[in-house]
Amino acid sequence: MTTKMTAKSLKNSPDKHLMTEFPPAPDKLVTLANWRTRPSNDWSFQNVRRLLPTANIAASRQPSPLHSSPIELGHIAFEGVRSTSTTLREALHATHTHGFIVMREGRILSEWYASGMDGLTPHIVFSVSKSICGALGGILADKDLLNPDRPVTDYVPEVSSSVYGGCTVRHLLDMSVGISFVEDYLDPDGDVARYRRAVGWDVIKPGQSAMQLREFLAIQKPDGKEHGHTFHYVSTNTDLLGWVYERAAGRALADLLSDHLWKPLGAEVDAYVTLDAEGAMRAAGGICVAPRDLARFGEMIRQRGVANGRQVVPGWWIDDINDNGDPEAWARGDFAALFPGGSYRSKFYQVDRKRRTLMCVGIHGQYVYIDPPTGLVMVRMAAEALPIDLDLVHLWRRGFDAIAAHFS
Repeated sequence: MTTKMTAKSLKNSPDKHLMTEFPPAPDKLVTLANWRTRPSNDWSFQNVRRLLPTANIAASRQPSPLHSSPIELGHIAFEGVRSTSTTLREALHATHTHGFIVMREGRILSEWYASGMDGLTPHIVFSVSKSICGALGGILADKDLLNPDRPVTDYVPEVSSSVYGGCTVRHLLDMSVGISFVEDYLDPDGDVARYRRAVGWDVIKPGQSAMQLREFLAIQKPDGKEHGHTFHYVSTNTDLLGWVYERAAGRALADLLSDHLWKPLGAEVDAYVTLDAEGAMRAAGGICVAPRDLARFGEMIRQRGVANGRQVVPGWWIDDINDNGDPEAWARGDFAALFPGGSYRSKFYQVDRKRRTLMCVGIHGQYVYIDPPTGLVMVRMAAEALPIDLDLVHLWRRGFDAIAAHFS
């Protein structure tokens, strides 16, 4: 677990023959039909740009330095799956982890990579994209380009006849829209399947709709609940938020992320975001970033929006995330049992209100863990087999907490 250590576990090694022939043999070919399943995702999550159209999110020409103070952390023990005991080293090898960074007070203490990854390899972060876009919202609000309390239709009147016709930007930010969408990743005929076709992430089969993302957003229906009452996790809310940002600022989302976040942050590697067939950007889950830049992002959030002595995200926005999440809406919502006593605000999970510990979470095992009392920021990128494996979600929450406890 010292810095730059590379995994050798057979469990965590990719099939080195995936996509290496010209053309690849059928059993070594990664396509839209299999890119989110194992073993294809070992390759695809690091090569999204070779499968889907994308827009660039340019990094800084003068990246901020990252200093290392390597220490051994692999021995840290915590509860594994089904009440077994594990260590950080064992868990990394056993759970299809691609990259793992532990940073304290801005210095990298430990860095671990597998499956061809390194600290500068862009990797899809799925719904961690939402938190990145949530941070951008604070910047736009501080510049008076965005008012979270205004109706969504003030920015995007095209959705006035949908469920979004009656909600505010704040409802999008806090996942409290009363929408009937069911976020079931495994239902082959459900809302998510139709949504993925709209964003260009799945093959469109004969007889299936070829609707594009913005058109899909404009037909979403209400579930009868009052906006703001319940935390209801729906990815389309964040895609609409990205569209709101574009209208509010008059610029493409990728350019806004670059100029207002990635460059001021001192990011080292260009990030990118996936596009549908009409160029709509998938704010909810299509951003691909390098592990070290994601660590820079987490450190900036820990520092109340400051990076390299510069206020990137306004401090009041970070305070609002920590202080103004609605615990009652959370308790009524989808993930109440996952993070008891938590809340959700501006696309960040508040998982320990007393410690002000924040998390960013993406399917297939993507995490940023920000713990101010210990000065820790931890990043994990992975290619887990299931979109949500509850055993692994709990395992990694215990793992992050154990590392934090080690430094307490």
